[in-house]
Amino acid sequence: MFRDRDSAERAYQSLSSRGYSKDDVNVLMSDETRNTHFGSNTPDTELGDKAMEGAGVGSAIGGTAGAIIGAIAAIGTSVALPGLGLVIAGPIAAALAGAGAGGLTGGLVGALVGSGIPEEHAKEYESDIKNGGIVMGVNPRNDEDARYFEEEFRRSNGDKVRRY
Repeated sequence: MFRDRDSAERAYQSLSSRGYSKDDVNVLMSDETRNTHFGSNTPDTELGDKAMEGAGVGSAIGGTAGAIIGAIAAIGTSVALPGLGLVIAGPIAAALAGAGAGGLTGGLVGALVGSGIPEEHAKEYESDIKNGGIVMGVNPRNDEDARYFEEEFRRSNGDKVRRY
């Protein structure tokens, strides 16, 4: 979890330097955080582009899994969920859509738990996101990458850097 754009950008670059693409990386933040750190008056970057993929699409997303899945198909792997006030990008977006996100409560925690994060940590991440944090994660290809990312995320002021 990162508290500012610069920290998140540094961590994202560590992923990119190891050959991971934006489609490998999960990024979760509130809609307000996206607008603050990655809005129209901010510099263009690869992470910023990823964060903004779902911008302007939220109003087209209904509460049904079919509508959410259709929106993901239309915009790639990023989706804005206005009922939750969240922007989800990466493989976890499909997991959230698959969970239906319909209840609008527990949808994010359920998707995080479904992706292998213990429930108590998922609840922490949800709280961090609501409080302006940027949560980023990746499934490393091997132990060497996992160790490298743990070190780089900590160097980039990452908080709650964990391996699952």
